[in-house]
Formats: sequence, structure tokens, C-alpha cells
Amino acid sequence: MTRTAAALVAVLVATTACSGPAPADDWQVVWREDFTGAEGSPPSGDWIVDTGTAYPGGAPHWGTGEIQTHTADPSNVALDGRGNLVITPRRDAAGAWTSGRVETKRSDFKAPEGGALRIEGRVRMPEGTGDAALGYWSAFWALGAPHRGDYWNWPEVGEVDVMENVNGVDQVWGALHCGVEVGGPCDEPDGLGGSAPCPGSPCLGEFHTYAFEWDRGTTPNELRWYVDGQRYHSVDEARVGAGPWAAMTSHAGYFVLLNVSIGGGFPNGVARRDTPTAATTPDRPMVVDHVSVSTRARR
Repeated sequence: MTRTAAALVAVLVATTACSGPAPADDWQVVWREDFTGAEGSPPSGDWIVDTGTAYPGGAPHWGTGEIQTHTADPSNVALDGRGNLVITPRRDAAGAWTSGRVETKRSDFKAPEGGALRIEGRVRMPEGTGDAALGYWSAFWALGAPHRGDYWNWPEVGEVDVMENVNGVDQVWGALHCGVEVGGPCDEPDGLGGSAPCPGSPCLGEFHTYAFEWDRGTTPNELRWYVDGQRYHSVDEARVGAGPWAAMTSHAGYFVLLNVSIGGGFPNGVARRDTPTAATTPDRPMVVDHVSVSTRARR
């Protein structure tokens, strides 16, 4: 989720031209969250609700320059009683922003040897475009397990952005972060990213299914990004290199995160200005219907 440089603007206007079939039927669901529960209640015990502006001892502003404080208040993060998780950025009378961020307790989501991993979620991005959306940064992503307890090993341990959206731009971004903090095989801090419009209806304010696959059954191994079953981005081991690839794939696995941030490197880079502004409108939620993790055995 850490992208800061002007190269992001190039991603904005250059949609990655990838195509491919929808995933096959031979996936086994190993974990799923449907966000059932009473309205106003927190997500299930399978989740950690992050609070504050950093991990303990970690980089300030979650390492991205975002300005909000994450809370566990139901006004920021809660179930809606209809099978959804709702994450809502809010602004108080003094102009301070709060929002919500959750991550799975499990951190062992990993492709089996010779097989594949699929992380999928049905998500409705926040509504709003133009000045009213400046600074909004919604994300569905995953971090390498070693990041827990050592909050300074990014991006070596790997980060996968399954779905990101900023500033109410009507498209989805997906990216890989790896290697070293500046430059390196993943061109940090921007990462190796692609983007696409959502098929059939706007990304903003509509539910779409976003997915990421890590395939260890191909040569070279490959990562793939999808929206509604349509592949729009991929990165393989040959592009990254054996060493950085091993560093992000040889550990215990990944944990999944969902959040809405306000401001920071990515929205600022796309907007070419600091965000949010006085025109940014609060109370526009990201809504998550479900998240699932599946694996596929060696073929």
C-alpha cells in the first residue's frame, strides 16, 4: 500500500493490457469471512482491528504519509447487520480524520508447492469523484507474515495490493511490492502495478469481485490480478529475480488487510497535490461483502 512517486500518474493513464480466462473450478476454499453479525458489532475474532497511526515501533503514518487515525469505533469499522463489513472515514469539527483498518489473525496464506493461492473479495469502493474524493485511499491487500513483530522489513517480505483505489478515479489498481525500499526489482516505492476499469459497471459505488493469484505451478512462477474474472495485470519470477522472489515467497505466508486511508503518497501522487483538501467529503464507506482464500493443488 506504499506508493509515492510521480510514476503513479503513468499507471493512471496506461492500463495494463493483460487478458486471460477466469479461474478454474478446482479451487478449495481454506478460509472465508462473510461478515455475519449484528449491526454495529465488530468483525469476528478472526480479525485484528488496528488502531492509531502506526504499528508499535513501526513507521509513522503507517509508512505512507496517510493522515487519519484508525479506531475501533463502530462509526469507523463495523458490521452492518446485512452480511457486510463497513469501513467509514470520518472528519470531526476540528478537521481531524478517523477511519478503520482490519487484518486477519491468520498469516499463513500461501500457495502449496506446485499449486496456487487465490485471495478474493467482493468489495464496493467508496462513492464520489472529483474534489469531494481527493485523499480517499481504499485498499484490499496482503503483507508477508514476517512483517508482524518486525515492522521495518518492508518491502522485502512482500506486499500484494489486490485492490486499491484513490481519489475517486473510476478504476482498480493492483500491485506487487518487493525487494528494497528505493528502486530495486519492484521499482519502489511505486511497486509493479497495473490498473483497469471495472467491467460492466463503475468501480465506484458498485460491488465487484477482486482477486489475486500466486501460481507455483507455472514456469516461471507467476502472480496475477483480476477484476470480475478478467485478468488485468501479472508479474512473474523472471521479472523480479530469484533472490527477491524467494524473500517474499519462502516465509510462512501472508495476512490479509482491509482499510480506507485518507491522504498519503498514492493519492497525492495521482492528484499531483497534497490531499485531502477542505473539499474532501467524509462518511463515504468501503463495503466488503466477503473475503475468501483458496488453494489449488499441483496439477
